[in-house]
Amino acid sequence: MERLSTEGETLYVARDEAERGSDGPFYVVYRTTDRRERWGYLCGNCGSPNTAMDTMGRIVCNDCPNQRKPTEWDAAHE
Repeated sequence: MERLSTEGETLYVARDEAERGSDGPFYVVYRTTDRRERWGYLCGNCGSPNTAMDTMGRIVCNDCPNQRKPTEWDAAHE
């Protein structure tokens, strides 16, 4: 796995685990190499770890327009 340093913390990017985004993949990031503790995602479009996921499963990059559509849909929003 690829090492990633952010805010004084060493994280590990699993390039073989990705979610499809609108402008590039979102790679899963872990705190440890054994993949037991998931940290978040790395944007494959701009390389930023500054990403967020909402309760509907939507992933967005806060540094570029890359996003993944929600995996769930709440009928109350129709």
